[in-house]
Amino acid sequence: MYNTGGKSYDSGMATLSVSAARDDLPGAVQTAQSEAVVLERYGQPVAVLLSTQRYDELLAAAEEDDDVRAFDAALAEEGPNIPWEQVKADLGWT
Repeated sequence: MYNTGGKSYDSGMATLSVSAARDDLPGAVQTAQSEAVVLERYGQPVAVLLSTQRYDELLAAAEEDDDVRAFDAALAEEGPNIPWEQVKADLGWT
């Protein structure tokens, strides 16, 4: 029922349709304890089921990321917002 072949999102990930996950939620949760489970709808990835341990690890890694800290600091700054079109122009994206 769990497809670890075919599409490869990342090593150590199983894929499962949303309807199959609904039919065997305990099995999907059990699989998520050892590997991420990519849930698909109409063959497209729509969600990932993770163990709480792996989720906590990912959150901790994100909190340590300098880009995330810089983003949080920028959001906390007082002052006028810069329009998205202006940001793109400043970065040379337009």
